[in-house]
Amino acid sequence: MKHPYTRLLLRTVITLMLATVPAILQAEQKQRLGPYDVHYVVVQSTFFSAEIAERYQIVRGRDRALLNISVLNGSGSPVRAMLEGTVTNLLGQVTPLDFREVLEGEAVYYLAEVKHTDRETLRFAVSITTDDGVRRELRFQQQMFWDDA
Repeated sequence: MKHPYTRLLLRTVITLMLATVPAILQAEQKQRLGPYDVHYVVVQSTFFSAEIAERYQIVRGRDRALLNISVLNGSGSPVRAMLEGTVTNLLGQVTPLDFREVLEGEAVYYLAEVKHTDRETLRFAVSITTDDGVRRELRFQQQMFWDDA
């Protein structure tokens, strides 16, 4: 059974992430893939309080981040999809991404945890298959830093 404030809590967390942390604002991205807008952001896990991390089963640590992806149709409505992906470091080491779907009211998010070293550049490759059966590729890279605060 979901807590009645879960939807509000997640929206508040996302809003706070995007409104109060300049590094996150710079990191938030969007790519147009066919008829869909795919929004993605990589957030240090230490940004989340212990309570929020526990509620959403996020492992906190300076070497961990959370990838958040949402897929929106042309009218801005969320779309459910199947996501598979990998993250590759500059040494060519490939790690699969394990996505989990989060449904909060009408919102749909896909979350995957990412381990990284300090100042490491990671290349993300995510296959997104929507209900039309078409597989689209989201690719981006991001430099990761340990949060020593």
